Amino acid sequence: MEKAELRKKGQAVLKKLSQQPKRKADKELIIRQLLFASEAWQKAQTIGLVRSTKEEFNNELIFFHGFAQGKRLVVPEVLPQRQLLFHEVGSDSVYAKSAFGIEEPIDKQPVLKEEIDLLLVPGLLFSPEGYRIGYGGGYYDRFLTDFSGKTISLVFQEQLASGWQPDTFDVPVQRIITDCLEKRGN
Repeated sequence: MEKAELRKKGQAVLKKLSQQPKRKADKELIIRQLLFASEAWQKAQTIGLVRSTKEEFNNELIFFHGFAQGKRLVVPEVLPQRQLLFHEVGSDSVYAKSAFGIEEPIDKQPVLKEEIDLLLVPGLLFSPEGYRIGYGGGYYDRFLTDFSGKTISLVFQEQLASGWQPDTFDVPVQRIITDCLEKRGN
């Protein structure tokens, strides 16, 4: 199956799950508990994460928990040449939707890649080895190429898919946390 078809499949999975709010919330609770109990979360001082859309894993409670624990949270901005630049945010930060439909901080406080200890990497579908199919464009693969921090993806069981080959430029996440069990990538 081609990546474009897999992308559509992943979007359909998330849409279907978003139409079951109680089930989705129950799954998110399990995943958040596993994340917060992880050594990567506990040791991280600076955590990168995207502002989620309605259909994706809801990151809002991760933001609240991170701020309550005194973590430094950083959110990406999409730049030309398919690059990401992360900016520090606070509980009172204001966001605007980008051309891609994701919220980016209005106040720009750039953070160097080297300062990020843990990056929560979004995606549509994930292989058991940690490879992901995102929305296209390769923004995260480019960012991850020389990223030295920890990487985790928060994944609903329905997003796990095997039987597809990653491209040579795809960079796997180190760890996948799901609502059914925890999987480790490379």
